[in-house]
Amino acid sequence: MTPQELKTAMSSGLLSFPLTDFNADLSFDPKGYAERLEWLKPYGASVLFAAGGTGEFFSLEPVEFGEVVKVAVDTCRGHTPIIAGAGGATKMAIQYAQEAEARGAQGILLLPHYLTEASQEGLLAHVDAICKSVKIGVVLYNRGGARYAPSTVAKLVERNPNLIGYKDGVGDIEHFVQMRRTLGDSVTYLGGLPTAEFYAAPYYAMGCHVYSSAVFNFIPKTAMAFYNALDQGDHATCNQLLDDFFMPYIALRNKGQGYAVSIVKAGAAIVGHSAGPVRPPLSDLKPAEVEELRALIAKLGPQ
Repeated sequence: MTPQELKTAMSSGLLSFPLTDFNADLSFDPKGYAERLEWLKPYGASVLFAAGGTGEFFSLEPVEFGEVVKVAVDTCRGHTPIIAGAGGATKMAIQYAQEAEARGAQGILLLPHYLTEASQEGLLAHVDAICKSVKIGVVLYNRGGARYAPSTVAKLVERNPNLIGYKDGVGDIEHFVQMRRTLGDSVTYLGGLPTAEFYAAPYYAMGCHVYSSAVFNFIPKTAMAFYNALDQGDHATCNQLLDDFFMPYIALRNKGQGYAVSIVKAGAAIVGHSAGPVRPPLSDLKPAEVEELRALIAKLGPQ
């Protein structure tokens, strides 16, 4: 798949970040991960992000990262394109990107670099080097310390034909509109705030019709129903799901730091597709919180 073909694939439909399966001793569980991907296949996500944020990229060792990407590519070959996470300092991100390419991924999602802030000149050099290190597609993730000015991304797109996507995890409306007006259709725009469904309608109005769903990991039927309702202008269904599920879900998610990942793993376990525990420094939901989530999921019916 060429970068432009991947761009087309990302331009419609629901995207998602599969959880990464861990055993009780926190080692990677390739069998469980493959079974998870097989379970999710029929629900019809357009693209999957292996070893992304919800997949705990930040906790994976380099060797494990390659194994995760390989399992995803092998399991979804010919069915769903795989974009792998990549991040960290420039040289490390290049290694991740090249490993993803070698393992057969169709693209990379470039996650934020590291703790310190960076100038636009620094971000330009960082992304330019990573894009030039591979031939597969690259999607920028505007989040944390990696906040890109529209002029910076415009220069990067001009220099790198494989820079095909811009994912926003900040939620600054003014900035997003400026990015959209500056870049036009040169990239695909993805919604990337935690629990993206909550922001999907305003992003849709700004020309961002695609987002990645974390809840697809445990309520795939509902996740697809929400996306289809949004795409068809069925505001009544979207609002009902926001009121009945997503608003109380976000209130539960906000009870703990790092719960944006932990709550998804808890949900997967509740529906019978456990991915094991999260790795430190994340922590799992408390038992009472798991029961709150169980009650919310039960109201949605079979998935």
